[in-house]
Amino acid sequence: MEEIYVNVERIKSVNPRPSTNQTGPSSSERTFHGVVILSLGLLSVSLMAGLIGLGVHHYNSVQHSAAELSTVKANLTEHLQATDDKLSPLTEERDQLNASLIKMAEVLDRLQRFSKQKKMCPAGWVNFNNTCYLLSTESDSWDKGRQDCRDRGADLVVIDSYKEEEFLCKFIIKQDTWIGLNDRDNEGNWKWIDGAPLILAYWMRGQPDSGNGNPQWGEEDCAHLQAHMKTDQNWNDVRCDASKQWICEKVP
Repeated sequence: MEEIYVNVERIKSVNPRPSTNQTGPSSSERTFHGVVILSLGLLSVSLMAGLIGLGVHHYNSVQHSAAELSTVKANLTEHLQATDDKLSPLTEERDQLNASLIKMAEVLDRLQRFSKQKKMCPAGWVNFNNTCYLLSTESDSWDKGRQDCRDRGADLVVIDSYKEEEFLCKFIIKQDTWIGLNDRDNEGNWKWIDGAPLILAYWMRGQPDSGNGNPQWGEEDCAHLQAHMKTDQNWNDVRCDASKQWICEKVP
């Protein structure tokens, strides 16, 4: 029988086995890499979707806030308009009241001027600074003169300003006249007939002297204006029973 020879080396070369020492990646490694890449892709997609959703939510929130602000603004505008509508009649009423007050003030002013014009001094009296003065045509004692003034609804003149003093000096012309000043109650303490103390005084030089102690002149307790003297130095004290003219004073 013929022997069969098999070349083992040839068979090995025909069906070689993969070597365990080759450097390229295996199929399991390639699968793992694919899974990682897929996961990262999915994660990126998820993050992108989340960012888009957040952006949309923020945009919707802004839109919602803007809508709320617009509504609030509209409501405030409406309330302000309603308030203006309510205040408008009040403003008109206030302006009308002011106009009425101005007219009333004008009417009152005219009435006051008319009233002053109507307050005329009686015949024979002279008006100065809204006060009436009368120079008597007769002469008598201080007490008689005062009583005559009272009978006329007046009293002896009380001089409380230089302007009044000046007016009286021009008014009495050349006459010595009684005024409403005396120190009967307390020697040297001169008072006006209305009880007011003497503040302004226009005494002649050396006066008052109460007669300078001379019995001939007696007690000089009443004051009068001396004619032909300076305006600011023409008061003199004399006996109250001396005979002189007098000046009455009253308000019209």
